[in-house]
Amino acid sequence: MPSFQTRLKITGLKPGNPPEAVMAAAVEALETRHHVEANQLELAGGVPQLNLRFLVEPSEYSGENRQAQESAAMVRDAVERVALTGSLTVLRRNRGRWAPV
Repeated sequence: MPSFQTRLKITGLKPGNPPEAVMAAAVEALETRHHVEANQLELAGGVPQLNLRFLVEPSEYSGENRQAQESAAMVRDAVERVALTGSLTVLRRNRGRWAPV
C-alpha cells in the first residue's frame, strides 16, 4: 500500500480549544478515509507542525496522489475548526525517501 505523509503548520489555537484538540481533529478526519500509521507534533523552525503518516488503497499512481491530497485538505478543514493553520505539504514514500506530491 502506498504510504503518504501530510505536514500541517499550526500558527495558533482558536479560543476555547485545548492544544490536544488539534491533533485529535486531524486524526479523526484522516481516519474516515485511511489507516493512520503514525502522528506526531514537532517544531519546524519554531512553528508547531502536525505530521501524519497514512496509507492509501492501491490504484493508479496519480489517483493515489489525488486521494492523498484530498485527504490532506480534509485534515486542514477539520483542524481549522480549532486552530489557525499555515502551510500544508503532502509527501509520498518512494524507494525509502519522502518526496512531495
